Amino acid sequence: MHHINSKAIALSKTGRRSVTVCVCIFLAVLPWLVFGQTLRHDFVNYDDPRYVYQNTRITSGLNIAGIAWAFTHIHAENWHPLTTITHMLDCQLYGLNAGGHHFTNAPFHTVAVVLLFLALRQMTGALWRSAFVTALFAIHPLHVESVAWVAERKDVLSGVFFMLTLLAYVHYARVPSSWRYLIVVFVFALGLMSKPMLVTLPFVLLLLDYWPLRRITDQRSDVGQLLQLLPEKIPLLALSAVSSTVTFLAQRGAIGWSEQLPMLARINNALVTYIIYVRQMFWPANLAVFYPHSESRLPLWQISLALAVLIGITVAAVILRKNAPYFVRGWLWYLGMLVPVIGLVQVGWQGHADRYTYLPQIGLYIAGTWALADLTASWRRQRILLGAAALLVIGALSWSGWIQTSYWRDSERLFTHALAVTRNNDVAENNLGIVSLQRGQLDEAISMLQAAIDLRPENGPAHNNLAKALLQKGRVAAAMVHYRQFLKIEPANVEAHNILGTALIHQGRIREAIQQWQDTLAIEPENGNAASNLAWLFATCPDDSIRDGPHAVELAEKALRISGGKIPMVFRVLAAAYADNGQFSQAIESAQRGSDLANRQGNPGLAAELQSNTVLYQAGTHCAILA
Repeated sequence: MHHINSKAIALSKTGRRSVTVCVCIFLAVLPWLVFGQTLRHDFVNYDDPRYVYQNTRITSGLNIAGIAWAFTHIHAENWHPLTTITHMLDCQLYGLNAGGHHFTNAPFHTVAVVLLFLALRQMTGALWRSAFVTALFAIHPLHVESVAWVAERKDVLSGVFFMLTLLAYVHYARVPSSWRYLIVVFVFALGLMSKPMLVTLPFVLLLLDYWPLRRITDQRSDVGQLLQLLPEKIPLLALSAVSSTVTFLAQRGAIGWSEQLPMLARINNALVTYIIYVRQMFWPANLAVFYPHSESRLPLWQISLALAVLIGITVAAVILRKNAPYFVRGWLWYLGMLVPVIGLVQVGWQGHADRYTYLPQIGLYIAGTWALADLTASWRRQRILLGAAALLVIGALSWSGWIQTSYWRDSERLFTHALAVTRNNDVAENNLGIVSLQRGQLDEAISMLQAAIDLRPENGPAHNNLAKALLQKGRVAAAMVHYRQFLKIEPANVEAHNILGTALIHQGRIREAIQQWQDTLAIEPENGNAASNLAWLFATCPDDSIRDGPHAVELAEKALRISGGKIPMVFRVLAAAYADNGQFSQAIESAQRGSDLANRQGNPGLAAELQSNTVLYQAGTHCAILA
């Protein structure tokens, strides 16, 4: 009899393992039904440029210098070196083929999905509830932004380490040991180096101690257990504190910094946003890449209702904590994880963002799933009815997610959709204006970019892009107005300083142009464009009070070093500087090298000009003649 029972138990365990494996396979396939289409998508012109394709540190690929830079520098106003390294690796493997970069996002999300299921399965022992929660996480339309947007690599990568931390913590909590704890700390640190939003993870682990791990029971006599568990979170909290400090410092220069938005407006928006995310979880319609901030325009009734709902749910969760501990745990998971991104510290001008729900809403999925299972426990055909409902929900969300993902095909489709489902969206107007500008549709671009500025006068990128469009239309004076306005908003933007300097030269305002390029070098000493422009001016300006041969040589040699000797125009500048400084042999050599390089690069016009200059230098002609 004992032998038969042992065999039955073994068969039962084998059957459970088989079911678990099948569920894992299903959950691994499910995200690809929604996000597989992204392999055919392009980059978008919102954050993708500075994160990837216009960032030379990233496009250079993966190398030792790049890895060192990732750990020691800020990337797109964030310190997330592991995320930065994955972008470098993508460029190494795929170049700027957007499909390859999307191909990395989708597997990271898939891995996070499977790990979440395994973690929930081990924590709760509830296979089908864990599977349903994970399926929601896998395909919910709110998560499209995190997976379909290359620049949001940090979401899916940090998601992987978040799930690994949960798994590691479960193993540690059941059989505590120093090694198991060190694994928790190590994986958590990797998560913080992927995205600092994980700073609230120690709080989530404390919630796990309460339920389902039951390391904290709801009895006064067990308060001591809580006091014993808090110290083990101190190393994790220390890592969170370091990450928070670094992030705070890194994002000081972000547009839309907190000082520009009153605290009361931020608090009101946060209250309403908590409810918006809950509504979008149940009804994910009219989702957009950017939602304009309400600022101080929220009606009092909406704020009051949001506050009442939040208080009501929180009180209910506390009251039900004995009979439904999962509810208070899931609700506090949701509230707590959103704190860093709920807008109390405002970075950017968005009112809220779909991507911020990627990990926090898991708490709501858990609370809702377990509550529904308990409420229907007395139903005669509970399994059949809930199973059918689950399939219906997963199917509907998958279809909605697939449609939402399709909007991310390219910038035009993405921001056209955003304009259709939001109001007063200056970011969408600006980014559609960029699309028109790149196509050479200048009148359309000017109209959209002006509309963006009309909606938000402090929209710096719109001023910058409108200035570019106006320059291409030949409206130099109007362009300069917007460049100056842009530089008031973003005074450290070296590209704008460079372009404004060039525009000033065309208007004959030489000293003002010099000031713009000197400002550029003060901000970015290794800016080759500014160094080259100043060198040319100091070497060839007809005004003797401006010409400065030695300084011109110094700047031109610097520009040559920065360019790596790969730009023939820099040799033209260097040759002129040498000639103005009386170093004609060096001028001749530089002009000849520039001419040879121009020929090799297929620029015969510049090569011929440099050959003509060489003749002048051979005759000892002063460079002022070239001006």
